Amino acid sequence: MQQLKLPELFSSLPIPWNCAVALPELPVHGIQFDSRKVTPGDIFVAFTGGNIDGHDFIDSAINHGALAVVGTRDIGNLSVPYIKVGDSREALAYLSSRFFDNPARKMTIIGVTGTDGKTTTANLIYEILKAAGLKAGLISTVNAVIGDTVIDTGFHVTTPEATDIQQYLAAMVEAGITHVVLESTSHGLAQHRVTGCEYDIAVVTNITHEHLDYHGTYEEYRAAKSRMFTSLVQTHDKARGNPRLAVLNRDDISYDHLSAIVTTNQISYGTQENADLVARNITSTVHGVDFTVVGEGFESRVHCLLPGRFNVSNCLAAISVAIGLGIDIQTVVKGIDTLKGVPGRMEPIVMGQPFDAIVDFAHTPNALKVALETAREMNKNRIIAVFGSAGLRDRQKRRMMAEVSIKLADVTFLTAEDPRTESLKDILAEMADAATLAGGIEGQTFFRVEDRGEAIRRAVKMAKPGDLVIACGKGHEQSMCFDTTEYAWDDRTAMRAALSELLGTPGPSMPVLPTSSE
Repeated sequence: MQQLKLPELFSSLPIPWNCAVALPELPVHGIQFDSRKVTPGDIFVAFTGGNIDGHDFIDSAINHGALAVVGTRDIGNLSVPYIKVGDSREALAYLSSRFFDNPARKMTIIGVTGTDGKTTTANLIYEILKAAGLKAGLISTVNAVIGDTVIDTGFHVTTPEATDIQQYLAAMVEAGITHVVLESTSHGLAQHRVTGCEYDIAVVTNITHEHLDYHGTYEEYRAAKSRMFTSLVQTHDKARGNPRLAVLNRDDISYDHLSAIVTTNQISYGTQENADLVARNITSTVHGVDFTVVGEGFESRVHCLLPGRFNVSNCLAAISVAIGLGIDIQTVVKGIDTLKGVPGRMEPIVMGQPFDAIVDFAHTPNALKVALETAREMNKNRIIAVFGSAGLRDRQKRRMMAEVSIKLADVTFLTAEDPRTESLKDILAEMADAATLAGGIEGQTFFRVEDRGEAIRRAVKMAKPGDLVIACGKGHEQSMCFDTTEYAWDDRTAMRAALSELLGTPGPSMPVLPTSSE
């Protein structure tokens, strides 16, 4: 990677900026937004995030060796150049991209956004690309896959920061990767984490109720998702071509809006006959889903090992991408059939118990509805659901999810899910109130259990042969937040621990939370 000097780096910044002094001809060693990570020769970018304002740490960054500072506030004289911009996060993204030599311009970038199904769809596309013999990379909310290297992308599910994304993309260029699947959350889009990623194909799964605590309204949430599609026209010409393709879900309420604003090529998918790719003759079992996909000039039977009718939609989105890239349908079918599962997505936990146990990431009302409907398809006996609702997030979800579970599950355990600085008792009270109004009876059809481990224990103890226990909301995540502290937590480990205790067989210990009695 070439080493840029300060004036050269900022000369390519495509947003207005101002500096009161001439930028010195000094080499830039790195770009940081955390003052604690600054080393001599780095640029420090100050922005406001949560309860922290990076401008308060400018002196610390300079003391650590920052050669220049970027921010949005009016700052007095500093010992290093201060570059003022309108949006620090946007500047961070563009500076990071340029620092790593604009790696996205050297590969085909496939962005996947939506409320539910992003990670699964991204993995399906990734498997299809590999089946087609393409050198593919993946950046999801779970991990980044660069050749044989797999990198954990963080505690909680969101798009990595711009500096990390650009570094991953640069490593992919170095590894000879030609196609990248980039899962892009609404926060990632709104906060410019994926700005500069030069999307060639933009995919949406659905846009339902989520993150309204951050975005305010559904329309603003949809607008954040829409950025990926409107950015297609801004993608630079690439040696591999520019599909500039929008892949839209004809069955989703977002279709009309996105179809109207997209000015590039479009392809739609769904179960409606007016979609470009249509799924017909759908069958769903515990072993996965089968359907016939019909498109212009082809018709093929598809088998997906992932259970749940909702995965038909995820498959169709992935197939649409493949068709846009000119991959033949036989290769597409082969690629889909190779994906045996996605961590924390309808993941079965088997310890020899006489009932089914599943862990799923469903943490939105729609995702919980779909997960419980799928559970009902898989099992005709009782469905016992365990889930919570996060603190400092969209409060409307709490009541909506409780109502969904009362209607679709036989027994519901309301429990902790990242309460953060909110009162867990108050969160559960809101959910219990909604459950009661929906017809639930506390102590019979639903229970409040503050400790998530104990809730899972009680659920598996209650299960009879042939029942199904499903823990939703955490999926693959590795921690749970109480107050401001992250505690080690994995629903899959907790489920195995509860099952081993029930069966009296060896297994992992139950993770301990602040609510635990142990």
